[in-house]
Amino acid sequence: MKVAVFNTKRYDSQFLAAANAGAHELHFLEARLDAATALLAAGFGAVCGFVNDTLDAPVLERLAAGGTRLVALRCAGFNNVDLAAAQRHGIAVVSVPAYSPHAVAEHTLGLILALNRHLHRAYNRIREGNFALDGLLGFDLHGRTAGLIGTGKIGAVVAKLLRGFDCEVLAMDSFQNPECLALGVRYVRLDELLARADIISLHCPLTPENHHVIDAAALARMKKGAMLINTSRGALVDTLAVIEALKSGRLGYLGLDVYEEEGDMFFEDRSNAILRDDVFTRLLTFPNVLITGHQAFFTRNALEKIAATTIANISEFETIGHCRNQIGRK
Repeated sequence: MKVAVFNTKRYDSQFLAAANAGAHELHFLEARLDAATALLAAGFGAVCGFVNDTLDAPVLERLAAGGTRLVALRCAGFNNVDLAAAQRHGIAVVSVPAYSPHAVAEHTLGLILALNRHLHRAYNRIREGNFALDGLLGFDLHGRTAGLIGTGKIGAVVAKLLRGFDCEVLAMDSFQNPECLALGVRYVRLDELLARADIISLHCPLTPENHHVIDAAALARMKKGAMLINTSRGALVDTLAVIEALKSGRLGYLGLDVYEEEGDMFFEDRSNAILRDDVFTRLLTFPNVLITGHQAFFTRNALEKIAATTIANISEFETIGHCRNQIGRK
């Protein structure tokens, strides 16, 4: 199958080419997929996109007009795809529902530990010859209460890691994961989770229902000085509300691997440019904020699995016209 791979970085082409082994005709494009670049996919039966590619109704219309029948996402989330428009245009959408939950879960724990023990600040101090400990006081994770919003594959691994630190783990999810229950995780309502948790970590997909699940009202219900971690999707968090909570001291720590307006920044080298996003720039001024650039998934194990599943999805669709990882197919 002839596939236009958009938003390609060196690591994408490396792992996809290895997994493909000549099975499909892959054309790697650096451009992000949007209304302006969709024409580049003319004549391609499939396009391969990532989390910040735009797959709204106008883009899908242009893809369909150019002969595209398959959108193969090399990620789990699909909130950037207009599924109704894809169905109207006869375009199947497939994703990688699971690659390495350990990668994201371990990065989540890394953010928690780094924020708690101020490792990012300590690193910079030592390089400047400052060995003072003032401002670096942390707390034992042992005995603390953590709250997980979402207990799918990633959330379940995070729960296991936190239980290893002897944390009490509360969770909120419409489905109670048996793995979490076996670990002693207790499912509660959101209000109780917000009020009791010292650490709150988000592990749910972005849907219209949970957009800004952490807003001003949620932050007001949180324990004063609590830690908030988001390695899921940026728009789960109302960034302006979070800034106000940081300024007031209501929120004690913030760890982000995703940001709701990350599309024009993340995955690119912007070190020689002026950041135009004033909200993001404001976040960078807080000493108790740690941000990474959507790298939680970024391990060799995960990239190998993502590439292998993406190629398998394309092959399955080419062979039988549908795919087990097809979104919306019953």
